[in-house]
Formats: sequence, structure tokens, C-alpha cells
Amino acid sequence: MRTLFIVLSVVAIRLACAAEIPITGADNPALKPFDDLLLSFIEQHHVPGAAVAVTRHGKLVYARGFGFADVEKKEVVQPQSLFRIASVSKPFTAVAILQLVERGKLKLDDKIFALLGLKPTGDPQLSDITIQQLLNHTGGWDRGKSFDPMFRPVDFAKALNAPPPASAAQVIENMLKAKLDFAPGERMAYSNFGYCLLGRAIEKVSNQAYGDYVRENVLAPLGVKGMILGKTLLDGRVAGEVKYYPQGARTGKSVFAANLGEKVSQPYGAWNLEAMDAHGGWLASAPDLVRFASSFDEPEKCKVLNAKSIEKMFERPAGLAGNEADGKPKPAFYACGWMVRPTGNGKANTWHNGRLDGTSTLLVRRSDGLCWAVLFNSDAGREEISSLIDPLMHQAANAVKAWPEIDLFEN
Repeated sequence: MRTLFIVLSVVAIRLACAAEIPITGADNPALKPFDDLLLSFIEQHHVPGAAVAVTRHGKLVYARGFGFADVEKKEVVQPQSLFRIASVSKPFTAVAILQLVERGKLKLDDKIFALLGLKPTGDPQLSDITIQQLLNHTGGWDRGKSFDPMFRPVDFAKALNAPPPASAAQVIENMLKAKLDFAPGERMAYSNFGYCLLGRAIEKVSNQAYGDYVRENVLAPLGVKGMILGKTLLDGRVAGEVKYYPQGARTGKSVFAANLGEKVSQPYGAWNLEAMDAHGGWLASAPDLVRFASSFDEPEKCKVLNAKSIEKMFERPAGLAGNEADGKPKPAFYACGWMVRPTGNGKANTWHNGRLDGTSTLLVRRSDGLCWAVLFNSDAGREEISSLIDPLMHQAANAVKAWPEIDLFEN
């Protein structure tokens, strides 16, 4: 019966994409290139649903939903639908850290484990890792050489004789005994675990839960009201949140004690979203994301960071993280919570992708004053569909002949 359900789910998704794709949100003929792109892309890649928002010079000019938030119930995606944004959570954590630096609660050269009051035993270099290095992914962990600690919730719980899945604190406790893959600061290697640690640093110095601090100090000042930390299991799906469909209806083994090892849909129990809060746990709408991203376009007017902190956020890191072995600057680099590609005249395109089973996301700030967010409720298997649509979104933006003088945020 389970196999039949999975097959029927795949068929339902393909039928939904092949049929006329529903669209929600305000229609504007001037922005038809975005409509055309999303309709063709969803059909080509068999994605159930998507939401897209675009700002120009801080004004929301485009916000639309495409396809289905819930295929089985024929619920359509709305512009304000909530999606798991996966690693697009990292810019929010970076902003919170830089804000706490501004407020004198942290220093970028603070050693993370000393700050947290923890004593590493596995590698003497663990004690050298700084806040700055965690922001830049230069802490010393390389999931390509070893593993991603955030996806070992059963092993780590068992090591502590605790019921799975392991919490963020339990992941950290296990990693105190681990060896690093390279010396801190030596190079860049993307690390979810590093941002997990940053979340705990926020909690330590603010005396607030990570999510509470971010909501009160980063989101609320910008008028972002809908973001919330997500839950792993389907019964934790909140009002307005889409349902997630891994391509091929992939399944995995449950990491939760109640049904440990049983076959489950990958997005709903094969890993623990609650432990991923600071590196991948947020739910957001597309308009939420572009409201946040566009807030840095005019640094002197930003409500959450000062101009110096914004400059630091997009600054090229020293050494091999920002430069080639011969010293030549890399054309693109990871700064503090953002990928950065300088475009000349002191400007840059900045962005972040996100992916978890059943979701793929993209947030872009372009140097000409455009920002966009694209959210999918499928990850399309091995393909990173947020990366596939990235150049196409630039093409669609360039095809707009006359941008409307509107601001949908006012509505």
C-alpha cells in the first residue's frame, strides 16, 4: 500500500504540472517575463509549486504564487505561502551576529568554544576557532572530507544514551570530541555545523532563544512578521505552509524515537529540522525574504545594521577563502552569510541558495537595485533547481522593458 501511495503521489505531481498551472497574486503585463519563466520552468522540472517576489529599489513590484502548495488537496501556492528556506537561513544568523557585535555583546575574534563555556577534547585546534571563521565557513570542518554533523541525529543521540534525534546541543557535545579537517582559517569549506554554533553564541550573549532574538531584533524592525522556525514532522506544518515533495517521492529511515528506522518521506522525519534552526530552520514567504534582503541597499537607512557592519557582512575574507593560491582575488567568495560576486565600482551581486529534501530556495541581491526570492516545494532530485533558475531569473529581469512604479508592500 505504501508503494502504491508513493507512485500515486509522483503521478499526481506530474499531472498537476502538465495541466494548467494556477497563478495567484497581482498580474502586471510589464512583468510577464517572470510569469513566462516560472510557468515553463515548473512544467519542465515537474515542480508542484513555487513562490516568487521581486523588489526594485526596496519596493515590492512582483509577488506571485504558482502551482500547488498541497497537490492532494489542490491547495494553490499564494504569494505569502511559507516555505522551508533551508540555508537561506544563514544570512539571518549572520545579521544577528553582526548586530550583537555592534552592541558590544560579541567580538569577531572571540573563540567560540570559550564563549560557550565548552572544553573541546578531540582536537587542540578546536579552541582556536573564532566567530569570524564560523561566519566565513573557515572553522576547519569539511563535510566533503568527513561528514555533516547536522545529519547524524541518531548516531549522536545514541552516543549520549539519549532518545533520538539529537538536539543542536547534543550535536555540539559530540563534536567536541571530533578532529578537524583543516586548520581554522586555512581555507573555506561550507559548514552547517559552524552556523549551528553561531546560533548558540546568539543565545549565550543575548539570554534569549535563537528564534526569539532573531524575530525581535532582526525581523520585527524590518516589518517581517510571518517568519517562524519550522518543524520536521507533517503534523507540525503551520497555517500557510506548503507541503514538501521530494522528487521521486524519496523515502528514508525515521530518526525519531517513536518510529525509529521506519520508512518515511524524506522531508518528514529522515532528519531533524529543529536542530538546524540557525543554519537551515526558518520558514518564510518570498516577500519576507526580499524585504529583508533589500534593507541593506541603502546602508545609512538600514534598521538592523549600521553601514560599517553591512560593509563587513559583504567583505572579502583573507587568505584562501577569498583569494586564489597565487593571491589573485576570487571572482566570487563567501563573506558573512552571503555569497558575493563583485561587479565593479564598489558594487556586487550577493546571494544564497538553500536546499533540503523537498525544498529548494534562492535569494538574490543584484547590484542594480533588484532583489528576488524564488521558493520551490520540491528539490528535483540531484538537480539544484534553485541554481538552475538563477541565470534564468537574471534573463527575465533583463527582459523587462519598463518597471512599474508600484510598491506592493503598501498593500
